[in-house]
Amino acid sequence: MKLSALIPLAFAAIAYGHTIFQKVSVNGVDQGQLRGVRAPTSDYPITTVNDADIACNKAIQFKDNVVIDIPAGARVGAWWGHVIGGAQGPNDPDHPIAKSHKGPAIVYLAKVDNAATANARGLKWFKIAEDGLDTRTGTWGVDRMISNNGWQYFNMPTCVAPGHYLMRVELIALHGAYSAGGAQYYMECAQINVTGGGTSTGTDLVNFPGAYQANHPGITINIYDNSVPNNGGKPYSIPGPSVLQCSANPPPPPVQIPVPTSVAPVTPTPAPAPGGVPLYGQCGGQGWTGSTTCAQGICKATNTWYSQCVPS
Repeated sequence: MKLSALIPLAFAAIAYGHTIFQKVSVNGVDQGQLRGVRAPTSDYPITTVNDADIACNKAIQFKDNVVIDIPAGARVGAWWGHVIGGAQGPNDPDHPIAKSHKGPAIVYLAKVDNAATANARGLKWFKIAEDGLDTRTGTWGVDRMISNNGWQYFNMPTCVAPGHYLMRVELIALHGAYSAGGAQYYMECAQINVTGGGTSTGTDLVNFPGAYQANHPGITINIYDNSVPNNGGKPYSIPGPSVLQCSANPPPPPVQIPVPTSVAPVTPTPAPAPGGVPLYGQCGGQGWTGSTTCAQGICKATNTWYSQCVPS
C-alpha cells in the first residue's frame, strides 16, 4: 500500500500518545510500510488481559498476503509509529509513543501452517525476546525503542524451526497501572517465515488471552517513586512465560546494524478532539502539549508525568 493512501486515515483518528507496530526490518533491511504486518487504523490500546483479540489486536484494516523471510539468528527490528504512517503532525511529541508510556517490550511466535491466512485466535505462543527495566539506569524497553526512533530490536533465536509463524510484537505501558485495569497493551502481528535454524517450535507455550493475569506484579504496579518512573530502583517482573533458550551453539553478540531508513512519516496537522480528550485519555503531565479538556469526567494528575481523564 502506498503511503499516500494512508494520509486520510491518519486524519481520521485522534490519537493521544498511543502507537501502532507497522513494519519489520531483517538484518538492517527495511521490509516496507505495512508489508506483511496486520494492523488497525486505530492506535488505541487493549486494556484488559481477557480481551478476545489480545493476540494480534482488533479491527484489523491492513492485511496482505506477504510472508517475510527471517533467517534464524537474524537481527530483527519492529517499527512503531504514533499513527499509521508515523508522526501525527510536525514535531509530534508523541511519536513513536508518549514518553510517559513506560514499560516492557516483548516478542512472541506462534507456529502456523500459512502465516498469510492463519487465524490469530486459538494459537499457542512462545516468547522469544523481552526488554524490561534496566535498574542501573532507570530506563525501560519502551525508552530504548523511542531512542531508536521507533525501532524495537531483538534476535531471532538460532534454534527456531523453519516454517511459518505469526510474530506478535508488544509494548505494555504502565503509567496508569497503579490499579487493576490500568495497564495498556499495544500489539500487532507480522506474518513471517523462519529459514534455517533448528528444531524448536517453542517451549512454555501460552494462549492469548490466558498468558497474563490482571494481578500479576508486572501488570498491576505503581512504577513511580517520588514521581520518578523507575520502579523505585527495584527489579521489574515481566509478565508471560520465560524466553525460549537455545541450549546449544549460542549466537554470537549481535553486530551493530545501521538503523533502517524509514518511510517518510505522515505529517498531517492534527485536528482538535471534538469535545475534548476521551475518558482515560492523557490530558496533562510534564511536557504534555495536547488538549487538557476532558470530553467526560475530570483531568486528574496521577504523577508529575501523567494526567488522565477519569470519571468525575
